[in-house]
Amino acid sequence: MKHFDDQFTQTQVDQFGQASAALLRQGTQSIPKNIKDRLYAARMKALSVRKPEKVRIQKQVLAGSARNWTSGSNGIWDTVGWIAPLMVLVFGLIGIAQWQDDSRINDIAEVDAALLSDDVPPDAYADSGFMAFLKNGPLSESDSASDSIQSK
Repeated sequence: MKHFDDQFTQTQVDQFGQASAALLRQGTQSIPKNIKDRLYAARMKALSVRKPEKVRIQKQVLAGSARNWTSGSNGIWDTVGWIAPLMVLVFGLIGIAQWQDDSRINDIAEVDAALLSDDVPPDAYADSGFMAFLKNGPLSESDSASDSIQSK
């Protein structure tokens, strides 16, 4: 099979189409009337059952800054459509940070209140021996009895 690299010009394509249409017109004039009527009826029947053509609506489409295709500006709703969720996110993060700060402040205030209302002076908590005493607990009865025996 040979492939021709010759490109047809638009004029040549138009001339071919006009010549083909003229030959088809000549051929239809020589067809008997009853065949023409049957062909016309078949054509009308085919046209009545065909699917409707999809109508394509062309709209001007531009590339937006977000690298998506948009059809121009649809007004304020385009702007609000992406600003509103962003604002909700920002205010939500600010609210979470504020809640964590309040929680931390309340925890520190509870510790301060416990220290100030306790019988032990606050300087005792800075003593490393006192912290060891708190971890180990008070001496048991047997330890205190053996200590008193040894001291005698």
